[in-house]
Amino acid sequence: MPKRLFDLVIASLALLLLSPLLLGLALWIRLDSPGPALFRQERVGRHGKTFRIHKFRTMRADAAGLPLTVGTDARITRAGHWLRSRRLDELPQLIDVLKGDMSLVGPRPEVPRYVAHYPPALRAAVLSVRPGITDPASLAHLDEGALLARAADPERAYVEQVLPAKLAQQVAYAGRATLVSDLRILLRTLRLLASR
Repeated sequence: MPKRLFDLVIASLALLLLSPLLLGLALWIRLDSPGPALFRQERVGRHGKTFRIHKFRTMRADAAGLPLTVGTDARITRAGHWLRSRRLDELPQLIDVLKGDMSLVGPRPEVPRYVAHYPPALRAAVLSVRPGITDPASLAHLDEGALLARAADPERAYVEQVLPAKLAQQVAYAGRATLVSDLRILLRTLRLLASR
């Protein structure tokens, strides 16, 4: 309960304080390329329940292909490059935190296509907690797109190399997460954003 209360208070304050920025970014996205400002996608949440995640749209509205970003992906818009480099495309997930689908800190929610590759034991552990906007695994894999760009088969490299490493870190997080450790991860994330 303390974690949920913490999520509600911080997400509410953040949405209130950041509302001018969020509106400005939404307008820029709409002016930069045709399509909506927000992008919604099915992800797998706590206990395997699917939900629709909110993000700022960073790709062309008609973009198709793998749910992976590889290097300088041609599908990404000009505004999208800037938003992704600063992780600002994730800010609308504060809405998902308020709804209860996500937490501020927790394993990043994956699309069903890749959750199907989770070994059963690890799947149970990772999905035992609410997914989050940030977590140690996502902070450790900021260069994921560049790594996949060097692979002959990016999706295979993701499933066989990146995903197992992320899962190990997410299981470790789920097994020892506390409000104090979440605060540390949030501070690390904010320092990273500030440095960018």
